[in-house]
Amino acid sequence: MSGTPEYRFFANALRGLREELVWNAAAYRPLPRAGADGPVIRRMPRRLRGRLAWTPHAVVVGLALLVFSIVGIDEPEPYGSDAGPLFGLLPTGVVLLTLIRPIAAFWLSLAIDAAGAVIAAYWSYFPDLPWTESCFASHLIVLTVVALRTGPRAAAWMWGLTAVFGFLVSLLLSGDGASDIAPMLVTSAVLLLSVSVRHIRRAAQQEVTAERHVSAAERSRRTLLEERTTIARELHDVVAHHMSVVAIQAEAAPYRVADPPPELAQAFATIRENAVAALAELRRLLGVVRAEDYQAPDAPQPTLADLDALLANVREAGLDVTKTVTGAVRELPQGVELSAYRIVQEALSNVLRHAPGATARVEVSHVLGGLGLRVVNGPSTEPARPSPGAGHGVTGMRERVTMLGGEMVAGPAEDGGYEVTAFLPVAIPPTASPSPTQPNQPTQRTQPSHRNQPNQPDSPVGRPEPHAKGDPS
Repeated sequence: MSGTPEYRFFANALRGLREELVWNAAAYRPLPRAGADGPVIRRMPRRLRGRLAWTPHAVVVGLALLVFSIVGIDEPEPYGSDAGPLFGLLPTGVVLLTLIRPIAAFWLSLAIDAAGAVIAAYWSYFPDLPWTESCFASHLIVLTVVALRTGPRAAAWMWGLTAVFGFLVSLLLSGDGASDIAPMLVTSAVLLLSVSVRHIRRAAQQEVTAERHVSAAERSRRTLLEERTTIARELHDVVAHHMSVVAIQAEAAPYRVADPPPELAQAFATIRENAVAALAELRRLLGVVRAEDYQAPDAPQPTLADLDALLANVREAGLDVTKTVTGAVRELPQGVELSAYRIVQEALSNVLRHAPGATARVEVSHVLGGLGLRVVNGPSTEPARPSPGAGHGVTGMRERVTMLGGEMVAGPAEDGGYEVTAFLPVAIPPTASPSPTQPNQPTQRTQPSHRNQPNQPDSPVGRPEPHAKGDPS
């Protein structure tokens, strides 16, 4: 018997009744104030918002006064004279009780309705039972307020209990069969249905908002992982080159010395074995992070020497850009030059995408202990044109800077444009032989293009042809 669908249905129904209207029925649950971000309150002057937050309480008090005013107007003797004040205060008090104990107010409303029906039947002054005029209005208000403060399931149970109560009282106390149960059920059904639809709509909006937040967080996390994977793939070539050089030099070193000691030969052999093993592990790691559609580049990774080709491509795309180089140019680690090139490339791609008509300036500063980069553009003079992309170009730039232990700042410029500034620390090699260079002069001006914004995608625009396949943008 306990496993039948009918039994489970009624068991779930009774459990819902207990959870909504029985357990903690007398719990103290004060009506909260209206939120300051509501559609009406947020449009009001700031000095009035604090007072308007008490609007729900004022509405309930006003409805309670309306119930009290019904007594003595529509209800005849003796209910309107001797018992009038008492039976006017009780329904009014029930409405006010919804402010602090909503579930208890519903049960008390049924009890007062039953008492009023008994008295009305005893005096035979009310042919329509079970509700008097004041109790009818009070019960409708209680149902609506409690449903607003609970939910659709509680509203359904309150409507069902009201129907059962109305039919039982009409059957037992109404001699001629006259009853106002139909108006009560129809009116309350409309009110509770409206409240339930409001609850369902609000719950759906909250769920959609939560899903959007989760999706945005997951999308941001996935994009961050993709950026790190791209950086790992690019740096594989750099690290693999150095490891290969170590292995070759370790193998060739013993032949550069006549009759090397066995200990020295064994040390170089160990160095070579470790370098080869590290290179093999590096390749396995790259196989793990490589995407299914990844294609190995057919050209060396770009460096700062390829910036001129990048700027030429960008100018062909319509961006007026100039480059300035300051400081003593020196050879930098390959990973630093690759990251610097990608940062400039992504910054210019964002300018093309988001600031049509703007001009851009690239500054490369070779300073003691590092490399400074600055990409700044002016304000847009044309409507921005949409373009595909992941929307996380600045995320990739920050990851590259963080990987090298540098610093980066990206934000609006004073003139309405946008500025990206980065510093990449570089250890000065002991054999460095810097040679000064003169800043590059601005080149021909062509049609300008777009504004650099944070969290914008990489773009293939402005990429030099020899490195197109290996570009992660």
